Amino acid sequence: MDDNIDNLGMGDNPNDDNAPDEPKMYSVVVPLFNERENVTQLYVKIIDVMDTVGAPYEIVFVDDGSKDGTFKLLSEIANDDERVIVVRLRRNFGQTAALKAGFDYSRGEIIISMDGDLQHDPVEIPRFIEKMKEGYDIVSGWRVERTDAWLTRQLPSRIANRIMAKLSRVDLHDFGTTFKAYRREILSEIHLYGELHRFIPALASWAGASVAEVPITNVPRKSGKSNYGISRTIRVLLDLMSVKFLLDYSTKPLQFFGALGLLSLSGGAVIGTWVFVRKAILNEGLMANHGPLLLLGMALVMGGVQFISIGLIGELLARTYYESQNKPVYNVRETRGIDRIEVGRTQPPRAAGATGR
Repeated sequence: MDDNIDNLGMGDNPNDDNAPDEPKMYSVVVPLFNERENVTQLYVKIIDVMDTVGAPYEIVFVDDGSKDGTFKLLSEIANDDERVIVVRLRRNFGQTAALKAGFDYSRGEIIISMDGDLQHDPVEIPRFIEKMKEGYDIVSGWRVERTDAWLTRQLPSRIANRIMAKLSRVDLHDFGTTFKAYRREILSEIHLYGELHRFIPALASWAGASVAEVPITNVPRKSGKSNYGISRTIRVLLDLMSVKFLLDYSTKPLQFFGALGLLSLSGGAVIGTWVFVRKAILNEGLMANHGPLLLLGMALVMGGVQFISIGLIGELLARTYYESQNKPVYNVRETRGIDRIEVGRTQPPRAAGATGR
């Protein structure tokens, strides 16, 4: 067991469809941080809805270092209902880490994540399930009409969502909501860091996943205190830069840094040529007449060399990353007739180089 995680899931339940060894079709993952006032009501709402779905399910509650007694209530629920798994983190790691812990401990083929503050209504879970049955890999909620503060929450969110949709080329209106449904195989291929949980659709889309959207109700928070602030927007924008680079250049960093390097070198070369031509033709003093411009040209040349060097180092690291893990640079959705060729192969074919060029 990880030193930063405790888990709890025990008790008796007469529901034979959810026996401990029974494969689970659905997992509902809920990260919680100081949500003691909402836990019981949320649990009751989830089981009321999931009992009507008609398939084996489980609920994975992740206590992200709560200090208000949230874990005590969760423990009581887990003792009485073996469909409930509780994962307690040793400190507050943040929402992304809590979701990742929930994904790791879940067993369902379809994983539904939602917030624990009752602003996501479990009644809407069947809407996600129906959309998943159409064949989508990810279904994301869309808070069409939001009830939170316009200036500090809605406006920054709208701006960030438009930027994210433009840069990631994923046509979603609401990246920020946690209310989403995923196929297990999609999540198994994505590593989460920082605040990247809201970018899962973008990262999965890059790997070929199909993404859809369903409208959801944004329920006003009735109890407890919001753990989000406007400062989160800055972290989201920084993570967006990281995601944009990963999506476009993770296997070809030289194309990014090399372009900057060539641009910088070209600028330095133009400045240098112009200065030395004036020196040769007009006999002007280099430092006396063009000292600052000459220094700028030299800085651009050195910067260009450094950018290209970073790109080359990035290429080496990319190859090391992919080849050391025997990690292919593609994702296969399904195959037909594969058993008729290369019967003895047990690993996917290795890529010839990390960039796939």
